[in-house]
This record gives sequence, C-alpha cells and structure tokens, in this order.
Amino acid sequence: MLNIPDILIQELSLQPFQVTNTLALLEEGGTIPFIARYRKERTGELDEIQLRTLVDRFTYLKELEDRKATVLNSIEEQGKLTDELRQAIETCMQKTELEDLYLPYKPKKRTRATIARERGLEPLAETLRSWNSPEHPRVDLTAEAAKYIDEEKEVATAQDALKGASDILAEELAEKAESRAHVRAEFLRSGVFRSRIKDEHPEGSTKYEMYRDFNVPVRDIAPHNMLALRRGESEGVLHFDLEFDEEPLLAWLEEKESHAAATELRGLYRDMIADAFDRLMKNTLIGEVRYDKKLEADMASIQTFEVNLRELLLAAPAGMKPTLGVDPGFRTGCKVVAIDRTGKFLEYRAVFPHTGDYKRMEAEQTLRTMIEQHGIELIAIGNGTAGRETDSFIAEVIKDLDPRPVKVMVNESGASIYSASDVAIEEFPDMDLTVRGAVSIGRRLMDPLAELVKLDPKSIGVGQYQHDVDQRLLRKKLDETVESCVNYVGVDINTASKELLSYVAGLTATVAGNVVKHRNENGAFKSRKQLLKVARFGPKAFEQSAGFLRIRGGDQPLDNTAVHPESYHIVETMARDLDVSLDRIHELAEKVKDIDVKRYVTDTVGEPTLRDIIGELEKPGRDPRDSFRYAEFKEGVNEISDLSPGMVLEGVVTNVANFGAFVDIGVHQDGLVHVSQLANRFVRDPKEVVKVGQIVSVRVLEVNEKLKRISLSMKKEGEERKPPRRQKEEQQGFSIDDLKKKFGG
Repeated sequence: MLNIPDILIQELSLQPFQVTNTLALLEEGGTIPFIARYRKERTGELDEIQLRTLVDRFTYLKELEDRKATVLNSIEEQGKLTDELRQAIETCMQKTELEDLYLPYKPKKRTRATIARERGLEPLAETLRSWNSPEHPRVDLTAEAAKYIDEEKEVATAQDALKGASDILAEELAEKAESRAHVRAEFLRSGVFRSRIKDEHPEGSTKYEMYRDFNVPVRDIAPHNMLALRRGESEGVLHFDLEFDEEPLLAWLEEKESHAAATELRGLYRDMIADAFDRLMKNTLIGEVRYDKKLEADMASIQTFEVNLRELLLAAPAGMKPTLGVDPGFRTGCKVVAIDRTGKFLEYRAVFPHTGDYKRMEAEQTLRTMIEQHGIELIAIGNGTAGRETDSFIAEVIKDLDPRPVKVMVNESGASIYSASDVAIEEFPDMDLTVRGAVSIGRRLMDPLAELVKLDPKSIGVGQYQHDVDQRLLRKKLDETVESCVNYVGVDINTASKELLSYVAGLTATVAGNVVKHRNENGAFKSRKQLLKVARFGPKAFEQSAGFLRIRGGDQPLDNTAVHPESYHIVETMARDLDVSLDRIHELAEKVKDIDVKRYVTDTVGEPTLRDIIGELEKPGRDPRDSFRYAEFKEGVNEISDLSPGMVLEGVVTNVANFGAFVDIGVHQDGLVHVSQLANRFVRDPKEVVKVGQIVSVRVLEVNEKLKRISLSMKKEGEERKPPRRQKEEQQGFSIDDLKKKFGG
C-alpha cells in the first residue's frame, strides 16, 4: 500500500516533520485555524491554505487506500487476484485508475457477455483468444463454432456461437484499464465539445444564444462555459456532444488487440473491436470525460465563490454604533428599525415617504424623532426596490442635523431569505418578515461578518453557477471559508450570536448555544477562564477556541487579544522585564518593538509564536479588517435612463466572474466591467484587479435600456481602446440580468 506521509512530503514539497506533526495534531482533534495560528513551531509555519491542501490530499489518499482494501478483498474472494494485479492496485494513485483495474471483476448486471458465458461459449472465446497470433495462419471459425451449437441454450447456428464469443471478447477489451486510459486521454487531448440550440428555440429566444453554434477543444473549455452547457442541456434547450476522430482510436485498438494472421479471424477481431468501442467504451468514457471536466469547472467556480465570499465577509465594519436599518419600499412603505450599539433591536416604525407630500412630512418627522431618541450614528439603507429614492429622501432629512448620521447603501442580497429562516424566527418570533430584514440590513453595516454568517452563503449572491456545482463540495469549501474568516477576525464572546460562535475553532453548534444560554443567565463573561463553567465546554474546546474569543473590559487585559491563554505567562514575563503592568497593556505597544524575542524562546515556544505575540501587543484588541469606507452614488443618477456614455461614477463591486466584474452604481441594475476594461494592461484573472465590496471609479461606455445592459470601464480616461470583440457572452446581446442569473442561480 501507499506510504501516504511520504507522498504528501513529495507532492507538497514539505519537510517530513511538517507532515507528520500536522497529521498528529489533526489526530489529536486540532482544528485548522488553531493549528495554523498556535502550533507554528510544530508545522514549520504552514498557513491555512497549505494545511487545508494537505488535509484534502490526505483525505483523498486515505479514501483511495480504503477503496483499495475493498477492491482487493472482492477480487480475492473471486479467486482471481494475481500478484501482478495486486501490485497494480496497491501502487495506483488515482481513483479512476483503481476503478479501471477493478472493472473486469466488479459484480455487474447480466450483459450480452454474461449471457454468452451462461450459454457455454467461454471456451470458444478462449480458443479465439489463443488463435489471435501469427502462429495460426489458417483457422476454420465456422467448424470450431459449430461445436457449440445447442438449441436448448439458444445457440442455433455457428454464427450465433461466434457472436456470443465475440461479445465475451468485446467486454474483456472494453474493461481493460490500459485501453480505457488511452481512449480517455485521447478524448481529453483531441476531443471537441460542440453544442447547438434545439430547433424549437428560434434565434434570440434563449439565454444560451452564445451556444447556438459553439465548439471548443475539450482541453480548453472555460469553467463557466462547461457549467452553462450542462445547465442548458438539463433545461432541454440545447444538445451538447463530445466529438472526436474515431479512426485513430480504432486503429490503435486494432494494433493493440488484433494479432491474427488468418484473414477470417482478423475480420472477426476488427468487428469485435468496433463493437466494443461503440457499444461498451465510447459512451461511458465520454460520460467520464464530461464528468471530469465538470469537476474541474466545479472547483474553479467554487474557488471564485470562496474568494468573493471571503472579501464580502471581511468587508470593513462601520462599527458597533446606534443604527437605523431601513428596508425601502414604495407602496408598502419603508420598514425602519432602531438598533443599539450591541445589535439589540429597540424600535420599529413604518414610514411612507413615497406616497404623497403629507406622508413624506410625516416620515421625515418620524425619522428625526428616532435619530434623536436613540442617538443614531449610522443609517443602513437596503439597495433593492426604492433604495435610491429612499436614500435621497433620508439625505434631505439629515442634511441639517448636527451631529449628522452617516448613511450608507447596503447590499441586501439574501436578507429576505434570512427573514424567513429558523434563525430569524427564533430571534424575532413576533416580527414581520420585512422588519427582520430591516434589522439584518442594519446589522450588516455595523458588522458584516457577524450578520452574514447567519445566512446560507449560497444566498448572498457572490457565486458563479453555485446551484450547478457539486453541492457537498460547495458546502464544505464555503464552511471552511466562513470558519477561516471568523477565526481571523476573532469573536466578542459577550455579543456574538450562537451562529457566529459555532464557526469558532473547536466549538460545536451545541456548545455555542450553551455559551449564549450561560451568558443570558449569568451575565457577561469577565474572563476566558469562565468559559470552562459552560456546559460541555471542556479543556479541548477551550484549548482550540480560547485564542479566537475576545472579552472587552474584562478582568484580564490579554483576553481582548489573540494571545492564547497558554502564552499569558510569556507576556507577563515580558511586561515585568519592561517594567509595565498588564493593566496598562497599551503602553507595551512601543516598548515591545525592540524586544529580543530570542530571550523568551523555550522548548515549546519558538520565535514564530513570539513574533505573533509581539504583533498582538503592538496593537492590542485591533480589528484586522480594513478601515470603513463607503461609496457615494451620484446625486440625480437613480435609474438606468439617467446614464449616458462618458459619465464617471463611483460604485461597489458586487460580484467577480471569470469574464469581469459587476458593479453597483446605484441604478437598480449592476453594470459589467468586462475583463478587457479592468485595467490599461492585459488581465488574465479579474480577481487580480478587483474584489467584492471594493469601491471603484468607473466610466459608462454603453447603455442599452431595452436589454438592461450597462457596459463600464475602469481604464483611465483617454487610454482605453474601443471595447474589443468580446467573448460570446456579450456578442449575443445578453442583458446583465441574464449574466447575473448564471451566477446567482
């Protein structure tokens, strides 16, 4: 069997101790965030990405080894396990290769070959196999086959016997690992994916127009094209085929399998090979290649989703300040909620600023009263229907206020889904859906991470074909992303929801719920040590989670830092050496910069951990996210009809795709900055230039109200070239809505 640690060392270019120690830490129940942050000495400072790559590859190889054991046992029970086959199975490195080796021995339903064997034609197939050599220049197939005529077994003629024997040989050929691997490789190397729209869909009637006459080499197909083709096929709009040149493949198989000198036997083998390829190999291997390319597309799509989700979750928080959350509406009015600096709901009012002057005056007075009564510092306005109109109205309301609250348009994607979720119902059982949505909008501005973790990441709207990819893999990768973000930022134990706490390293959903229950019953935590009093919060959970939990204003100043409790004694020693009390932790910031960390190295604590500790002491309690900024949408530009080519606007990147970025410029319709317009240089990957949540300056290139298409550029004025002949997404006149459907599901 494989030596998995050795393989990981070679494939990932790691030192032996890095692999063995990491695997040991995982075996001990260590989590990736904890190992990456607090066990750097043991892993040689592997970061989260390296650790997850190692874990994923280890899991794959472990599953492969487990499958090998099952396969070997099955073949051995059949009495067909040879030393050569055992060696091939034990040394193979891919699941596909293993399944190819197992295929001839895998229990299967009755096939034509099975029926032929039941009719006693295996010996005839064996004879034909033995004759397939230059040593047999003359054979009498009819005479040999006539020996197997048996009316009771439904072998009426010699031709029936030869046909059955040929079926046996064809199945054996189709199940040969080497032959399957060669054909599969040729499909990947020289095959072409070709699609056409079905006749019942006239030109211009579907969102798949670019695939009306589409062909691309299998090896070159872009992930979003692959996923779109599969979706179009599943929706019954298009045919999607893998085309290839059959002759070279048949010639290779004949050279490999046919060695007969006798003309008659050569003919039989030629027909048998053609049958094996057409009936037993071609379609299954095309399916495998399509599936393999689908998996590649899934991974690319999921990686894009991960990057976008990370940027969204780590968006700069406006801060825990008294906030108004506003869910805009025309006829049904605007739902307005007041939230205190801890995120607690205070008050709800409905106002109707868009239904007449009297109602507008009434709404203005209501808002002024709420702002004054609750000391409002932030106003979050949802960017959906009536968003810009409400934004303009609130700007009028607050223009003379002193101090003036900061108003910000907030992306409300997924807010309606949250409003109807079990999480929202449990928190606000007596509230209307739209009121819950307003609370979520307000909290998103205060702390995006804390609020967005309550949503299924797929509903946030930053994915690429998220409903078409492997859902199990998508869930795994997105959960890892959320976990990584939560632990990177840290969590205030006294304000965090149980949903946020459940992503902290080492905490299960049950323990997270117990933490909140304990806090509600006993008041705020004063120290990290008190967590050990929480039900089912044992020493292991404390070890894994404590460094990621923050307590502001508690008994121990270090509890509001990422310094792990196991290292407090080191900081206490440093503080004594610098003659600074831990109660004055902020005074350490300047003094620790010049400290000689080598003085504090021990057998268990090395320089990597000490450097992290110094970094924390330099900025104790800091939030690692960027400083808060917000886009200022241009006054008077509220609808797509207000746009004109040449306008320069500020906007927010809402999604990044393989072919460009979508930007919200405040007109209820995102514009598209094609990859060719992202910079005054060639851009291979849009993620190199832009990220979700980024505030950008764009210039309007083209506006098509009918198609709801807005083309934007981020190039410097005067330096951009005319938009080149673009990929067919744009050539066919797609609206931005169509493109976004591809990514929002």
